[in-house]
Amino acid sequence: MERDSQLKLYGQVADQLKEAHSRVRSLQVPDGVRMALNRKLLVVTAAAKHDLPGAARLLDRLMKDLDEGRFPEGD
Repeated sequence: MERDSQLKLYGQVADQLKEAHSRVRSLQVPDGVRMALNRKLLVVTAAAKHDLPGAARLLDRLMKDLDEGRFPEGD
């Protein structure tokens, strides 16, 4: 039973990561901002390997920031 919920969460995170990558790619923002967003996506991807629920929370927060137009400052 727990394995099924883990697989479901993995699928949800994978789908949401694909959407996030697509959204970041299509944003009209300076390169530094895009790089900062891509680093956040890499952090989520790395976290998913060790802490899937934590990665899901990070990704939800990132998606909310994107929805609300809150972007990190570029280098």
